[in-house]
Amino acid sequence: MMLKYGFVIPVYNHGATLETVVKNLLVYKLPMIVVDDGNDQKNKAFIRDVEEKYPLVTVVTRAKNGGKGKAMCDGVRKAYEMGLTHILQIDSDGQHDTERVAHFLQKSQENPEAVICGYPEYAADAPSHRVNGRKIANNWIHIVCLSNEIEDAMIGFRIYPVLPYYKILKHHAIIDARMGYDIDILVHLSWGGVKIVSESVKVSYPLDGVSNFRMVRDNIRIAMTYTRLCIGMIIRLPLLVCRNIKRGYGEKA
Repeated sequence: MMLKYGFVIPVYNHGATLETVVKNLLVYKLPMIVVDDGNDQKNKAFIRDVEEKYPLVTVVTRAKNGGKGKAMCDGVRKAYEMGLTHILQIDSDGQHDTERVAHFLQKSQENPEAVICGYPEYAADAPSHRVNGRKIANNWIHIVCLSNEIEDAMIGFRIYPVLPYYKILKHHAIIDARMGYDIDILVHLSWGGVKIVSESVKVSYPLDGVSNFRMVRDNIRIAMTYTRLCIGMIIRLPLLVCRNIKRGYGEKA
C-alpha cells in the first residue's frame, strides 16, 4: 500500500501564528488540513489569508468551538476523505519544532502501523506547573494501558495511521472533546492493539504566547477522562494482560 501523508492543524485563538507554522511545513510538500474550531472573526481572517496564499492548505470550518478533540476528529475525517493514510498532528501556536517532522516521517515509514508519538524536550522557558503536571498524567497513562511504551500522552505532535483512528470514530467511541483528547485517543488506539513509538521533540513556550489551557477547568476534565479510562481498563483487563504476556514471549523469542 502506498503511504500518503498530510498534516492536521487545529486552530483556536492562534490564527496569528498559523502562517508561520504552515510556511515551516511547506518544505515537506504535503497537504495540510487546517481546522477552524469556531474562531472569532479576527482569527478567521488569518485562516482565510493562509488558505488563499498556500494551495496545499485545505480548511475545515466548525460552526462553533468544540475543543481540540472535535477539531482533530473532523480533521481525521477529512484526511480519510482525501485518501491520506497517515496524518501528523501539530498545534498552530508554533511551540513545536517543525524540523523534527522529517524524523517523525521516517519513523512512520519504518513503522507504518504505529502511532509515532512525541514527548517534549523542554527548554528553560517551560512553566514548572506544566512539567510537573505532565509527570502525574503520564504515570496514569501507564496504568490505564498496562504499558510504559508511551513517554508522553499530552503533547499535540504525533503521527496517526488514519484507518484505526477512523474506525474508532466510526464506532462512536467517547473521546474527550477538549484537553483530555490527546490522552483519550492515544489510550483507545493502544487498547486497539496499535503500537506506540515514542520520539522526542523540542517544545518552547514564548512569553507572548496565547494558551487555551485553563488550570482548574482542564485539570478537572483530565481527571474525569482518566476516571473513565480506568473503568475501561478494568473492563478490558483480561485482554490487556493476555496481550502483554504474548508480547513478553515475543520479545524473549
